[in-house]
Amino acid sequence: MAQKVKLLAVSSAVPANGIDQKDAAKVAHDAFSARFDDFDRLQRVFASSGIQRRYLVQPLAWYLQPLGWSARNAAYLDGACALFVAAAAKALAAAGISGDAVDTVVTVSSTGLATPGIDARVAQALGFRSDIERVPVFGLGCAGGVTGLGLGARLAQSRPGSFVLVVAVEACSIAFRMDKLTKQNIVATALFGDGAAACVLRAGEGGLASVEMSGQHTWPGTLDIMGWSVDDTGLGVIFDRAIPPFAEANIAQALGEILARSGLTLGDIDRFACHPGGAKVITALERALSLQQGTLDHERMVLADYGNMSAPTALFVLERLIQAGLPPRTLLTAMGPGFTASCVCLKAAA
Repeated sequence: MAQKVKLLAVSSAVPANGIDQKDAAKVAHDAFSARFDDFDRLQRVFASSGIQRRYLVQPLAWYLQPLGWSARNAAYLDGACALFVAAAAKALAAAGISGDAVDTVVTVSSTGLATPGIDARVAQALGFRSDIERVPVFGLGCAGGVTGLGLGARLAQSRPGSFVLVVAVEACSIAFRMDKLTKQNIVATALFGDGAAACVLRAGEGGLASVEMSGQHTWPGTLDIMGWSVDDTGLGVIFDRAIPPFAEANIAQALGEILARSGLTLGDIDRFACHPGGAKVITALERALSLQQGTLDHERMVLADYGNMSAPTALFVLERLIQAGLPPRTLLTAMGPGFTASCVCLKAAA
C-alpha cells in the first residue's frame, strides 16, 4: 500500500515594511484624487475591504516614484528572495530538517520574472544540495499556493521518503501603478500586499495532516476575469468586478466535481479553508458553500492582518487553522487566473 503524503510544516513570512490601511488610503488620495474624477467614490474600498494592515517589499515612498519595469522587477527579485528564505527557513526548522535534506523544491510565483529562478538564487543561503530538483511554477496567481501544495504532494508521493519543499512567494505591490487611472488599479492598491508561505511534505509517517487528494477546475471563456496585463512600465492588474458573483454561482459545483473524482462530496468536508481574495469574495464563498456568515473567520483575520498576497494567502489561512487545531477533514481552496478553482483535501493527524 502506498504511503500517505504528510504535511510536516507550514510557515509564513512578510516584509518589514508594514502599512496601516488608513495610511494607504491617505497616500492613494494624495496620488489619485486630483487626477481621477471618480476617486472619491472608489476610495470607499479602502474602508470596506476588511483590511487593517499590509506589508510591502519596499517603503511606501518608493511606490510614488516614476518606476519602470526594470526597477519594479529588481524590487521583486530582492523582496521575493528575502521572503523565500524567511518562510522556508521557518518551515524547515519546524519540520526538523535542514536545507540539505530537501530533495525537491517547488517555487510558486507570478508577480515578477526570475531567470535563474528564485530557488537557484537562494540555494546557497538555505543549504540546498547540488542535486536538488527545482520546479518553478508561474502564472497561477491567487490559486498558486493551493495548486503548488497539490503538486508538491504528488511529487512526494512519487518518491516515498523524499522531502519536498513548496514555497509560494509574491510581491504584488510592485504592480501598484501611479500612472493607471482605472478602477482596477485603485482596487489593487487597496487590496494587495506581499508575503510568502512554505510547506514541507513527505510520504511516510508523522506529520500535521495527510494530503488526501487535490484537483483543479478551469472554466472556459473566462480569461478576462483575473490576471496581469504587461506594458513598458510593468504589470497591470486585471481584476473583474464579477469575481464575487461568479464565485457564488459556480464554486460549489466545481468543488463538488473535483471531490467526486476521489469519491468525496461537499458534505464530507468539516472545514472549507478559502483564499480570502477580499471581503466580498469571502461572503460570496460562504453563501455558495451554504456556510453561516462568519464561518470563514480565519480567512477574515488573515485578510485584515495582511491583505490579499495572492498565492501564499491561502497557506496563511492553513497555518492559522493548524494552530487552532485542524478538524478531521479540511478542503483548502483558491481561485486564480484561467479562471481556475484549485483545492487540496487534508485529513488531520489522528
